[in-house]
Amino acid sequence: MLRRTNHICSSFPLDQSKTGLFVGGSSVRRKLPQRIFLELQCERIGLSRGGNVWQICDLRRRAWRLQSSLVNEKACQYQPGQNIHGFTVKEVVGVPDLFITAVKLTHDQTGAQYLHAARDDSNNLFSVQFRTTPLDNTGVPHILEHTVLCGSKRYPCRDPFFKMLDRSLSTFMNAFTANDYTMYPFSTQNGKDFQNLLSVYLDAVFFPILREQDFCQEGWRLEHEDPTDLNSPLMFKGVVFNEMKGAFSDNERVYAQHLQNKLYPEHTYSVVAGGEPLAIPDLTWEQLKEFHATHYHPSNARFFTYGDLPLEQHLEQIQEEALSKFDRVTANTEVPPQSLWSSPREAHVTCSPDALAPDPARQHRLCVSYLLGDITDTFEGFTLNLLSSLMISGPNSPFYKALIEPEIGSDYSSVVGYDGSTREASFRVGLQGMAEEDAEKVKQIISQTIDDIVETGFPEERIDALLHEIEIGLKHQSANFGLSLASFIASSWNHGGDPVELLQINDSVDKFREALKENPRFLQDKVKHYFKENPHRLTLSMSPDEAYLEKQAKAEEEKLQKKINALSEGDRKEIYEKGLQLLAAQSCPPDASSLPSLKVSDIAPTVPVTPVQIGTAGGVPVQYCEQPTNGLVYFRAFCSLNTLPEDVKLHVPLFCNVITKMGSATQDYKQQAQQMERRTGGMSVSTRVITDSTHLDMYEQGVLLSSSCLERNLPHMFRLWSDIFNSPHFKDEERMRALVKMSAQELANGISYSGHMYAMTRAGRHLTPAAELNEAFDGMEQVKFMKSIAETSDLSRVIRMLPRIKKHLLNPVPTPPTPSGVALMAPGSPSV
Repeated sequence: MLRRTNHICSSFPLDQSKTGLFVGGSSVRRKLPQRIFLELQCERIGLSRGGNVWQICDLRRRAWRLQSSLVNEKACQYQPGQNIHGFTVKEVVGVPDLFITAVKLTHDQTGAQYLHAARDDSNNLFSVQFRTTPLDNTGVPHILEHTVLCGSKRYPCRDPFFKMLDRSLSTFMNAFTANDYTMYPFSTQNGKDFQNLLSVYLDAVFFPILREQDFCQEGWRLEHEDPTDLNSPLMFKGVVFNEMKGAFSDNERVYAQHLQNKLYPEHTYSVVAGGEPLAIPDLTWEQLKEFHATHYHPSNARFFTYGDLPLEQHLEQIQEEALSKFDRVTANTEVPPQSLWSSPREAHVTCSPDALAPDPARQHRLCVSYLLGDITDTFEGFTLNLLSSLMISGPNSPFYKALIEPEIGSDYSSVVGYDGSTREASFRVGLQGMAEEDAEKVKQIISQTIDDIVETGFPEERIDALLHEIEIGLKHQSANFGLSLASFIASSWNHGGDPVELLQINDSVDKFREALKENPRFLQDKVKHYFKENPHRLTLSMSPDEAYLEKQAKAEEEKLQKKINALSEGDRKEIYEKGLQLLAAQSCPPDASSLPSLKVSDIAPTVPVTPVQIGTAGGVPVQYCEQPTNGLVYFRAFCSLNTLPEDVKLHVPLFCNVITKMGSATQDYKQQAQQMERRTGGMSVSTRVITDSTHLDMYEQGVLLSSSCLERNLPHMFRLWSDIFNSPHFKDEERMRALVKMSAQELANGISYSGHMYAMTRAGRHLTPAAELNEAFDGMEQVKFMKSIAETSDLSRVIRMLPRIKKHLLNPVPTPPTPSGVALMAPGSPSV
């Protein structure tokens, strides 16, 4: 599948999903903050139970350290120059911040690069990535990604990946096409399953069958609308062809693609790696096979493994099943540096109108994009990434104050911030949901804001808050941590960067602090160099065109007719026959007998049990779970909506969105945001509808409160929740309007990408009461509701609704116990 990268990049994407343990309890709603939260702290450190909790944690910590040290000590025994199954060890480096020992190797025969991250984590991961650099818009790397998954020499089964789903215990299986590389990762906790999946993956990427029929199915083909009816009209078909038509129906995607193509007008970034729909039919089967031969060679490959399984076992299998069958070649896949411009450029593109835009009359977008430095310079990339966050993230950032607060537009442009997915990074900033006549004003504001930053710099407390976020990101290590690492290092490693240096984030933090100490204007000098004095910048605007879709359809029809007019009678007959053959092949159940499978004896007879302690605090049921959270505390609380009147429920998602962003009686929203950045890993409130699997007509409705923090900041985090609960500030109509517009814009933008989810939610709304509520909270009903609010000039009625919701959630009249309550996951030892 084509990977859709996030447009707003987090500073350091090791922090992927802030997951914790959810628990029940009756009423977080009864004066929770000042009483219960303090009791939770006492319970966590064992004061009310004689210290037993902490003693257990200490024992678990010691056990983890023993096991972890064994995994890492074994990896540390490898020596540079040592040969293991055809690979030579180049470097062995400890990364203590991530509890990893990194082993870098090179394959002697082919030159393939290999990185192993040894860590005490049973969720072992493998990935192989190839640098894929197309020079046209036919989408050849994307179509190839699909086609190699249609059967290989050893496993000729059609769709072996899908057939492995019920023969495997994998925790992840997929493939991604990025701008300049294609990655094939999987993860599993079972050693035998790892070997099975590795065998299937190696055979798929290095020895695919690449049948012409699979190319036609996955890429494109001419086929009758009804394959069995020779008289039905011919049309374009194909999985990738239709997938990319869908992608280019998304205005956000259209804008992001144009921005990249025009900022990097040379080489591979000037084309659409996933395929431009009207160019895809120009690709031939022979060109696909040639691209595989030149790009999917071990000399162009980078292997990555992660976890606690033995490295030698991986190397032996990769050598025997794949690499021993190849010799070294010169892979001419490098991306040259983009030639720098001598002066800025401007461009304009069009898109289809958005009927669900918060303001139909304000659908103009404008963004200024700057070309930055080479992403293989780890420290420079770290600095620019952090600088991007300082400039745009949160209500205290300069661009938020200059662009968002004046309500010139509904939100930042759909692509904003630092992007390190190309060889040379970029930074983008602008607005969407603005009036076309405000374009010059926005350009002037962006230029003036950069001048102001160069002049005044950033408050020290904001820099400290960003460094705190980095510390949180390092310590939060999710269940899919291996996949996070693979994604994090992929782009830089793809262009020759050092993946181990990239993981040593604390070294970059120390270097950053030293640079700032030596030169207090260090960041301001970077802004001056990369933004104020940078001539390689592009201003791209986009506006809706009522005839856009009609023009697209006409262009496709012209392309189709050109193809049809070139057909002979023999060609037409062949198209019909191939259509019947493909239909027959798709209707025939694939033979999966060649695929490996797990036996019962390969699976552990018991499932590890996570110990959970049940207690109460202030009358609220609480679950405590001591886990190796690496010094982080995760908090979850569920508040029931059972007493909330029906006429208020459509407002609940808005309540959840704004309650942590409006400030309180003691802090305005900017001060509150600053404290959240400095003291927590994030605080959020979201709706939840939990269906009873045994009685579909019964469900629990409520909101989930989620947050995390470093152990030392636990009192501060609870104090923030206390302020939010006891004295939320809903009366700032200007702030409310800004949040409403941003929320409505975000919902409208997501429809194209998540249309299938909206359709399923809508279709199922009458099946159960819970499904009907899901439609109200997360479906098209909510999208339309938020659009109507965004169009309302007077928000006073909406603002009056929010204290009513708060009253029922946080200060309700006593009700019988329900499955609501509090969860606290406390640190037991430094691990995942």
